[in-house]
Amino acid sequence: MKFEELKVLHDLPLFDLIKKSREVHDANWSDNEIQLCTLLSIKTGGCSEDCSYCAQSARYNSGVQVERLMEKEAVMERARAAADSGSTRFCMGAAWKGVRKGTKRFDQVVDIIEEVSELGMEVCVTLGELGPEEAVILKKAGVTAYNHNVDTSREHYPNIVTTHTYDDRLRTIRNAQDAGMSVCCGGILGLGETTDDRLKMIETISEFNPQPESVPINSLMPMPGTPLGDSDPVTIFDVVRMIAIARIAIPKAKVRLSAGRTQISEEGQALCFFAGANSIFYGDKLLTAQNPSVQKDLNLIKQLGLTAKQPNPSLEPPKADCAKEASPCCG
Repeated sequence: MKFEELKVLHDLPLFDLIKKSREVHDANWSDNEIQLCTLLSIKTGGCSEDCSYCAQSARYNSGVQVERLMEKEAVMERARAAADSGSTRFCMGAAWKGVRKGTKRFDQVVDIIEEVSELGMEVCVTLGELGPEEAVILKKAGVTAYNHNVDTSREHYPNIVTTHTYDDRLRTIRNAQDAGMSVCCGGILGLGETTDDRLKMIETISEFNPQPESVPINSLMPMPGTPLGDSDPVTIFDVVRMIAIARIAIPKAKVRLSAGRTQISEEGQALCFFAGANSIFYGDKLLTAQNPSVQKDLNLIKQLGLTAKQPNPSLEPPKADCAKEASPCCG
């Protein structure tokens, strides 16, 4: 969707916007299911990048301890626990600038992916920048989705990160899609951006070809020691509006209520689900930030009369629409 269309939606009274997003949700997702996803940091801290929101950057004194790549069996233990608790997607994140074939750490990650993929869950990884050859290797190893957020608008991005560019991120997304992986791509609210920045971010994401399979909407969790450590929290109504707009602009994507859920009441989360969110990160921790507990999430889903999504027998990514106008990331 174009920025002008998104602007019209954003300016609607909140209930009118939610009414529209709910109609789109029901037309595309009639099952009232919530996908439960588990995120594990398999390599923490020591990242060379300067993302101003991230406690894992080596440039900031955030208190995060640098940890080496986890051993495969330790990852498998967590993956089996995730599957046993009802997660249908297991996402592994590593604090790196990117990965390159032929390196020891890349080979180790591929080995881990191959074994995790045998558990029957969707396998998502977020490993930083990705070249075309590495993308093909990850796809063959069993990766079903690659997470690479654009974070904010192109215009605001240089205020948040200087060690790589917006086009670098779009190039990684294109490489992942060309290799046959689905893309998980969203953004972060609360980076000092304007409303227009948020809408331009959604415009960019919605014009991917194919559109992302999932769209995480994150709220900044200010981390001490980072440049954005003293940022004011976003309001629940900002979160609900962006979820509703993402649902309308990217109707067939799972819209994931992601980082920042500890700052949202159960009533607020219920409003997010009604506005179109149908996926959450599930477990006690999101990389270096806390997350609502497993049982609390299950209780909320039950109280709302929703159900946890069952494993999907088809893990094939969406196909590109060749008739659609090429997006900025189509290279």
